[in-house]
Amino acid sequence: MAEQLSTSKCDSPLLQAFVDNRSILVKIAARITGCRSRAEDVVQDAFFRLNAAPQITSSFKAQLSYLFQIVRNLAIDHYRKQAMELKYSGSEEEGLNVVIQNASPEATHINLAALDDIAQALNELPQRTRYAFEKYRLHGVPQKDIAKELGVSPTLVNFMIRDALVHCRKTANRQA
Repeated sequence: MAEQLSTSKCDSPLLQAFVDNRSILVKIAARITGCRSRAEDVVQDAFFRLNAAPQITSSFKAQLSYLFQIVRNLAIDHYRKQAMELKYSGSEEEGLNVVIQNASPEATHINLAALDDIAQALNELPQRTRYAFEKYRLHGVPQKDIAKELGVSPTLVNFMIRDALVHCRKTANRQA
């Protein structure tokens, strides 16, 4: 016979406090994650952790604090995980341009030729512009750090990166 969670009375006072304050817990998680459905997932994860946790015999206020802290920590973890996934994932369009390992020799030649064209385009840029572009696009250095390093304004660094990108695109389009 399957066990059901009754909203009227739970076995544990901590689980009962969880059930009674579920909507508040969802709101707390939603503020951190920025999405109600993700907040629901966080609260569900918290429930499973609480259900497996040993019995806590402390005051009601301490139990509520414990619940709020668990939900807050799980929401922060969820938010960080989502940010990490966004950082390392690309758009669908970028995925279409990934070189396939077992590509035909012709496709490999075309891709290598395109890389050579981009490298040549980068060599045509002024040294400072190329440096800013490579630091930002290839090494992920923030523009403000590049500006400090070069002794220029962040706005100028932004324009240098944009100019380099435009130059590379024009070169690629000419070759295509």
